[in-house]
Amino acid sequence: MNRTLTVNDKLLPFLTKPQPIKVAVGGRGSGKSIGVSDMAVFRMETEAIDVYCLREYLDSIADSIHRTLERSVKERLQLPGWDIQQNRVIAPNGAQTAYKGATRNPNSIQGAEDYRLSIFSEAHTASQESIDKLLPTILRKPGAQCWFEANPQSSEDPFSQRFIVPYIDELDRHGVYEDELHYIVVVNWRDNPWWNEEQERLRKWDYENLSRAKYDWIWEGKFNDTVEHALIMPEWFDACVDAHKKLGIKPLGAKIAAHDPSDEGSDSKGFAVRHGIVITDVQEKTTGNMAEGGDWACGLAINHGVDAFRWDCDGLGIGLSRDVSRAFQGKPTVLAPFKGSESPDHPEALYEPAPGQTIIQGKTWEEVVRNKRAQYYLKLRDRCAKTFRAVEYGEYQNPDELISFDSSISCLRKLRSEVCRIPVKPSSTGRFELYTKDVMLTKFKIASPNLADSVMMLMPDHQLIQAAPKIPRPLRPMGRR
Repeated sequence: MNRTLTVNDKLLPFLTKPQPIKVAVGGRGSGKSIGVSDMAVFRMETEAIDVYCLREYLDSIADSIHRTLERSVKERLQLPGWDIQQNRVIAPNGAQTAYKGATRNPNSIQGAEDYRLSIFSEAHTASQESIDKLLPTILRKPGAQCWFEANPQSSEDPFSQRFIVPYIDELDRHGVYEDELHYIVVVNWRDNPWWNEEQERLRKWDYENLSRAKYDWIWEGKFNDTVEHALIMPEWFDACVDAHKKLGIKPLGAKIAAHDPSDEGSDSKGFAVRHGIVITDVQEKTTGNMAEGGDWACGLAINHGVDAFRWDCDGLGIGLSRDVSRAFQGKPTVLAPFKGSESPDHPEALYEPAPGQTIIQGKTWEEVVRNKRAQYYLKLRDRCAKTFRAVEYGEYQNPDELISFDSSISCLRKLRSEVCRIPVKPSSTGRFELYTKDVMLTKFKIASPNLADSVMMLMPDHQLIQAAPKIPRPLRPMGRR
């Protein structure tokens, strides 16, 4: 090749490093797709290799990387003798491209074993099935490589779970992660050698006018753990992490645990503990049936020495009542089942929204919310909003009305994703209402938020739990007469 190849320094290891999996993630204006395209053309020219170009959804060649590759050849590298056809790019040495949509051709991926290089564009849309089929197929050929370029979406997406979340600490700290299998690099606007003044003006406008969470997702390649009409903003959640330490508040008061059950299947089981205003522990269990999950949650609650334990009794959770009663036999723990479908607590009491929120003033809980689940999520929303204002703006808020997520929580990132991806349901009556879990899955492709639901059940005042219907305990140890 006689032309100069200008490569983003962070992407240069795609050509020089030996790892078979190369991943470039970042925000808008980073030059990822241009860089990947130029390097693919470079390899076609110098190594005479065919390139397998993938997207999860490909309705036409216009949706593919084809146009970007054409510009690499004609404009940026200005290579002579190349044949740019309607549905492929062919180098003078015979190397050529092929384009596939993974969703419509999932089995065709398994026939791509002869390619030494594959490029998965907009890989944040990749399904688990596509990832699972592509990697072993391409990488069975010695020296083959899979390149992925993506703008991260939710931290719970298959791509993020496979290529970002396991290495997030290294990526946040150093901007790069590598081992024998992977080279993963964060590439953003400031790394782009083609950055121009027009892009800079747009970035500055977004910085000044968008929420911090949205700006960080668009320009800095952070996770987009929110949805349209989200109940809780990501920046609110972030402000709540260790808020008790930031504001000098000591955890005091009752310890309450909550469990969101599930049976065998794809849904996980959730567990959370609150001490005063601090959520001290959140965990999930991905295996076992409902009874095993109940035993797990009860055991955790007992180890935490909680004053009260509650669990979701709408649906299958009602079957846990006897097991919960047995688990806490002889202990003073208040057992308070939760039914989110019931009418709100204290329906005639006035609802006082957090500062800056849009719920109409002077309404009762009965007028404001559809049911108890909506009421408790609204309480969670308001606590997060008040904490955000206290942490970020130094506004005084009643400490008892705040919330803090302890940074030691092992699944804090997943909790953030769930809490910030709960959409509010439009209502013709103006009453606050949330979608059911089934609708969230079918309409928004959002899995059951079992961690968020566990935290939501911790929101009532402790006296409400004390006044809740109790589960009767056995009068004597089980098995004795």
